[in-house]
Amino acid sequence: MKRIGLASLLVASAVAGVFAALALADEPPPADTTGTTTTGTTTTGTTTTGTMTTPGTVLPAGVRIGGVLVGGLAPADASAVVQQAFTAPVVLHYGSTTISVSPDVLGAVAAFDRALSRAQVAAPNSSVALSVQVRRAQIAAFVAKLAQRFDRKPVDARLFLRNARPVVTPSKPGKQLDRRSATTAIAAQLAANRRDPIELHAKKLQPEVPSKAFSSIIVIERGSNHLALFNGMRLVRMFGVATGQRVYPTPLGRFQIVVMWRNPWWYPPASPWAAGEKPVPPGPGNPLGTRWMGLSAPGVGIHGTPQDGSIGYSVSHGCIRMHIPEAEWLFEHVEIGTPVFIVAA
Repeated sequence: MKRIGLASLLVASAVAGVFAALALADEPPPADTTGTTTTGTTTTGTTTTGTMTTPGTVLPAGVRIGGVLVGGLAPADASAVVQQAFTAPVVLHYGSTTISVSPDVLGAVAAFDRALSRAQVAAPNSSVALSVQVRRAQIAAFVAKLAQRFDRKPVDARLFLRNARPVVTPSKPGKQLDRRSATTAIAAQLAANRRDPIELHAKKLQPEVPSKAFSSIIVIERGSNHLALFNGMRLVRMFGVATGQRVYPTPLGRFQIVVMWRNPWWYPPASPWAAGEKPVPPGPGNPLGTRWMGLSAPGVGIHGTPQDGSIGYSVSHGCIRMHIPEAEWLFEHVEIGTPVFIVAA
């Protein structure tokens, strides 16, 4: 009986040990507080402290900002590309001169961040506008400085005598930058974020006194009683004339033709030598012949005369007399405004 009871006790102890071992196996092992923790790795069920790559960190494919392709780029890279394109200089061509100017000098400011935010949520292959603040007044001020550099005033032709012959310095046209069109073109380029070369245009300014104003010039030599007609500096024809006598000298100086009459009337001047004379109508015997070219010198003119024998002498009352046919010829080759130089010799 004792052996049976001892055996039963041993069996019971063994079973209890098995159950204890099973219980211990079901419990989790204790945490190892001395292990190594690795950060920067994404593991299921574990939170890490590194940078995670999530959908939307690159811009949609084919997207453009202000005409610049940025699709597939990270936001920072896209911003750098757009800014580089925007800061490219505006290129201006004016004749043979090329001018490059940066947008900041022209006062242009682009809203990069706002465009980038819109591009991140834009549909693929779409275009996002780059808003650019354009200061037209600052552009106009820059264009005004260009005008100061390139504008040229027209040069009038000049006429003077040298050794009793006319000398004409030629006229030159001027040019003036078209400021309005230049300012508009630059502003449009900046606003559209384009950098196509811009052709600047100039307005041609004509001189007030062109060279053709001196296509006919008269030089009268009082001492030799000669009248010469020039076309510019080229002698066209020479005439013998009569000039004023000593008591009524033909005035010296530079004058011009101010009036031209065909078949003029002669009216007696307010001078002692014409006292009692009456007006003479056109026709034979008229003291002025058939043509009158009045000068800016009061009471003095170039005219024909029926007194052919006076030509070559200083016998007139201050006017310049010519043979009637020659006065008629001269009349057809001058105009109001023709310069007339009267020199002593």
